[in-house]
Amino acid sequence: MTKLVLITGASSGIGQAMALEYAKKGYRLALVARREDVVKSWLSPFKISEGSYVIYSADVSDVDGMATLAASVLARQGVPDIVIANAGISMGVDSSVRADLEVMARILATNVMGVVATFGPFIEPMTLRGSGTLVGIGSVAGIRGLPGHGGYCASKAAVISYCESLRGELRASGVKVLTICPGYIATPLTQNNSYHMPFLMDAQTFAKQAFQTIEAGNSYRVIPWQMGVVAKLLRLLPNPVFDRIFAGRPRKPRAKSEMQ
Repeated sequence: MTKLVLITGASSGIGQAMALEYAKKGYRLALVARREDVVKSWLSPFKISEGSYVIYSADVSDVDGMATLAASVLARQGVPDIVIANAGISMGVDSSVRADLEVMARILATNVMGVVATFGPFIEPMTLRGSGTLVGIGSVAGIRGLPGHGGYCASKAAVISYCESLRGELRASGVKVLTICPGYIATPLTQNNSYHMPFLMDAQTFAKQAFQTIEAGNSYRVIPWQMGVVAKLLRLLPNPVFDRIFAGRPRKPRAKSEMQ
């Protein structure tokens, strides 16, 4: 049977680009987004066969809802060969503002628990089959904390660590766990950024490289590679030097989110 990939956050950006890439490669698609109509609107011009995909409406932060969704996927399409936990939101936060603490909680619920809730229901079926790939979409923002980006950076750092832990847990099961960390990708998530975004990459180019990474089974990769070098260098900087470099840097806009 044709392989099946499940992708969350499929309404736009990275999720949309990866769905198109997998469709080109002949995969069946299980596309997850909060709004089914948005996915249908971008799918129609590409003339992808209606029999090759199913759209599921869900909020990844709803753990029970994701369990129900997974049961539906298993019943309608079978056990996915690949699950890509891509859905995420990003906005600036100011911890001194009470309302922003609720924003922070929402970021963590979507970006962290959303990954856990996406992977969880498929681990046992994949393990019983002895094969499968779970892909967590992290970010270079999870490698070092940036001023004004506390919620997003913390959430992506958690995704990176969670995937690393899960990779160890499933090592002998035949199920692979991969982490892909995008740099700056031209999507609705980054379009409102007021600061310079080095090595900005279009979403479709990212999707092609991500597909190659997943096919190769690489456990961890930063895309584009140049941002991986930058991230490693930033990680090595002493705190006083790092703090001085980023002092006064424009911050992510607050209280406005975009869903991948």
